[in-house]
Amino acid sequence: MLYTDLRNKLIEQVDQKEDLLIDLCSKLVRIPSESPISDTRQIAQMAVGFLEMIDGAEVTIHTLEEPIVNVVAKIKGNGPGKRLIFNGHLDTYPVGDQSAWTVDPFSALVKDGRLYGRGSSDMKGGIASYMLAFMLLAECRNDWSGEVVLTLAGDEETMGVKGTKYLLDTVPEATGDAMICGDVGSPTVLRFGEKGLLWLELNAAGKPGHGAHVHKGVNAIDRLIEGMTKINETLRKLPVNNVEKVTKAILEASEVSEEISGKGETEVLQTVTVNFGMIEGGISANLIPDKASAKADIRLPVGTTIAQIEQKIKEIVDPIEGLSYNIVRQYEPNWSDVDHEIFTLTAQNVHQIIGESPVITMRVGASDARLYRIHKKVPTVVCGLTPYNLGGPDEYIELSELVDVAKIHTLTAFDYLSK
Repeated sequence: MLYTDLRNKLIEQVDQKEDLLIDLCSKLVRIPSESPISDTRQIAQMAVGFLEMIDGAEVTIHTLEEPIVNVVAKIKGNGPGKRLIFNGHLDTYPVGDQSAWTVDPFSALVKDGRLYGRGSSDMKGGIASYMLAFMLLAECRNDWSGEVVLTLAGDEETMGVKGTKYLLDTVPEATGDAMICGDVGSPTVLRFGEKGLLWLELNAAGKPGHGAHVHKGVNAIDRLIEGMTKINETLRKLPVNNVEKVTKAILEASEVSEEISGKGETEVLQTVTVNFGMIEGGISANLIPDKASAKADIRLPVGTTIAQIEQKIKEIVDPIEGLSYNIVRQYEPNWSDVDHEIFTLTAQNVHQIIGESPVITMRVGASDARLYRIHKKVPTVVCGLTPYNLGGPDEYIELSELVDVAKIHTLTAFDYLSK
């Protein structure tokens, strides 16, 4: 059969398996896997049950710490070749206030061309797409070479230490020559990198006393605010050593990506951002607090480093008496070369299936794609579903887009392993 005919057959098979695709997504959504606790035992077993029925599939379970369960599945083609990874996470955001939902968050309700439920977009729809692609690629494994590996992580929402990072550290086949990540976004906006992260904890010490006798005490909150203000002002204005290829991609994608991700994304992708999301201090309005603390989420664009940011923080904090800091979590900005074939092939397939050429840009938030880039230097493209009500009540996906993404994932894997 001609190569073009094989590709067309795969497209037809996705259409024919649409009901199976929706059923897979529905079954995944119906199984709660909120993080925390990231209890993925049941959902992992559901995935294993499906994958083990695929002829030629090798399926293994990997657990660093219960109840976080990870799954790895592998199929081989007709000879030696490249290894393509599909990576996704089984855990989800918490449901939150269930009374704010108009549907049961675990019902997987299908209505008006949409599928509702917690995790439908982030990222059980993407995992359903992988599972169907994995099955279809297994059925035509004589027509491609190398390996397709599916890695399903139980811990992503809490930074992936017990999920994808654990798999990359302990399972050789969990890494490969290229990776497709179906985390949320949009098939029309492919992501090639992510900002870095530094979580900061500021701690201020003072001298307690009565609020009427301010001359006898030292207010820890005042010291804390001084530090917070200087960190905000300094880091947000920090010069960035722009990488031309990255900057060019961000600017070229700006108009399209901001329609989906919000106006201002282009600037945020190129600058250091600071968000103090927690602050504690004091026990009464008429008492001088002797301690106070704040926690910040600092995001780094390509062109800055953790070392640079920490040095600036040190320069700010050290001169302020009673103020200290602690870095809770960190990782560097990361990106893949947009000229790598995994991006070219993905973009071509988006155009074929959706009818428009996607833009390629950085991602503001984090995904497990960063672990592949940082720890294994694996070229990684993020191509996933458009999220609606992400993290909030009535999360949903468009079923037509779910089908399109399944076609894109299947074709891109086939193309990559056939050429």
